Amino acid sequence: MFRLLMYLIPLALTIYAFIDCLNTPEDEAKHLPKIAWVFIILLFWIVGPVAWLAAGKLRTPPANGRTPSEWHRNHRTQYVAPDDNPEFLNSLKADNKKDEALLKDWEADLRRREEELKRRESGEGPKDAT
Repeated sequence: MFRLLMYLIPLALTIYAFIDCLNTPEDEAKHLPKIAWVFIILLFWIVGPVAWLAAGKLRTPPANGRTPSEWHRNHRTQYVAPDDNPEFLNSLKADNKKDEALLKDWEADLRRREEELKRRESGEGPKDAT
């Protein structure tokens, strides 16, 4: 069991350091270019990953939210529920005004058609709108 751990722990460390190096932006790799760090991690099985974790990466948090969670945290909208969002409520009012105007136009058109139909049924001729 101990012999198996002697191989699994360095392998896990190498895999972790390799993936961490690949996911690190080029400007955060210290001392060497990122491609050099990849070769060091893969060629020097135990020393390479330890060197990468100790000295290869800039460990301060990135500015302006480089990671997706930081970016979303910094650019989160202020309103959560639609009832609390004044822009959404104003858009509902504007939609209601449009719908009311459309309904009034339909009602006026319906009244005009009904009057025209009554005139036809009563025998009167079409009435000129001019």
